[in-house]
Amino acid sequence: MIIVTGAAGFIGSQVVKALNQRGERAILAVDNLTKGDKFRNLVMLDIADYMDKTELLGRLQQLGKIDAVFHQGACSDTTGSDGRYMMNNNYNYSIHLLDFCQQQRIPLIYASSAATYGNSSTFKEDPRYEAPLNVYGYSKWLFDQVVRRRLGATTAPIVGLRYFNVYGPGEAHKGRMASVSFHHMQQWKSQRQVRLFGAHNDWDAGEQQRDFIAVQDVAQINCWMYEHPQVSGIFNVGTGVAASFNQLAQSVINAHLVREGHKALSLESMQQQGLIQYLDFPEDLKGKYQSFTQADITRLREAGCDYRFMPVAEGVEAYVSATIDPSEQSRHRSQI
Repeated sequence: MIIVTGAAGFIGSQVVKALNQRGERAILAVDNLTKGDKFRNLVMLDIADYMDKTELLGRLQQLGKIDAVFHQGACSDTTGSDGRYMMNNNYNYSIHLLDFCQQQRIPLIYASSAATYGNSSTFKEDPRYEAPLNVYGYSKWLFDQVVRRRLGATTAPIVGLRYFNVYGPGEAHKGRMASVSFHHMQQWKSQRQVRLFGAHNDWDAGEQQRDFIAVQDVAQINCWMYEHPQVSGIFNVGTGVAASFNQLAQSVINAHLVREGHKALSLESMQQQGLIQYLDFPEDLKGKYQSFTQADITRLREAGCDYRFMPVAEGVEAYVSATIDPSEQSRHRSQI
């Protein structure tokens, strides 16, 4: 049996899908369906059983042989202010799973976060570059420190994956915490326009950059780690290449335009036609905003992982392809 926590969530459901594609069916999906809309992410997946997250820790000893635990469940609200809940949910819960997995010699692959780096300009898995800015980032960072202390005497693999800016199918339930790609797609659908931040500090309008990574690629790295049990440690999971918000918006707009039978446009043409609108940089974000992130994936490559990550245009195309409404596509084609 394989346990996947957060299995109805954005990344967790894609991990289950990737495992299914490898022939894995004996999967225990663990989640909290208080937000019931998440069930949609499980509908097309093949699982053996479902369990509420509050039941898992008390029943671990009764589950029989466990081949691996993919711990994707967490509160991922970077603006959350309830520190007690965040630490119980993200840190203490993870400690219990870690202890159990080490006692039973079970591989543990868990979700860390690039939020552990805070405002650092260097994104390398090294405590010198880590300084989380919120309690979410701190909860992930503190667990990483526990893992680091235990890596020298492990009984089974422990892998922490620091996700950068993940986007893709299955995130609609996240609301305001969904990816920038998701919000761009919603803006285009409702207004035929995408909004970006304007110039700020030394960055021109829309030229702030992030390491955007497709959720399908994140799931594949999880599976790669499972298939390479000789690997342990904490690893960045990004493409290793930063892309601007302008590039992201251009990719979203062109993916829709091409499906509607139009030609792809240059960024300059989109700006001239008003398809991209630039807003004044918010006062409340000044001094608190990361204008650049880019994963250093040297350690991942050194571990032997040569997986090819989708660039933004390719990943966004796959996202739009997975989510666009065929009837809407036909309607736009008829208007050409």
